[in-house]
Amino acid sequence: MIRFDLNPRLEGDSLHITDLPLCAVRLMKDANYPWVLLVPRQSDLIEIIDLSEEDRLQLMREIARVSEALRAITACEKLNVGALGNMVSQLHVHVIARFHEDAAWPGPVWGAVPAKPYEQDVAEELINRLRSALEA
Repeated sequence: MIRFDLNPRLEGDSLHITDLPLCAVRLMKDANYPWVLLVPRQSDLIEIIDLSEEDRLQLMREIARVSEALRAITACEKLNVGALGNMVSQLHVHVIARFHEDAAWPGPVWGAVPAKPYEQDVAEELINRLRSALEA
């Protein structure tokens, strides 16, 4: 088995939802936006091109699966999907549900407003709904 260590910043900024075949799926601790991270559970990945061709295809399947679940649960108006990695180099993909009335619309979410902590029950409900959708 390949050793996988989640970057401490990613771990501290997010909550575990579930594991898919390739990725750990996590909810960002920012109630301003329903925001999910997918982190491939392999060591030493920085770019998508560092994955094998088969794993790149699996990553795209998992991005689509998370996107579909997030859209169904939130009824969002737009999904933002990106792999930036400027602050944390470990490969991770953001899937963010966006709404015309959200704090950053129509711009990017990064730095628009301070992160807003989730109320525990709200985070648990969203995690449970996403877990149910993704494990179905």
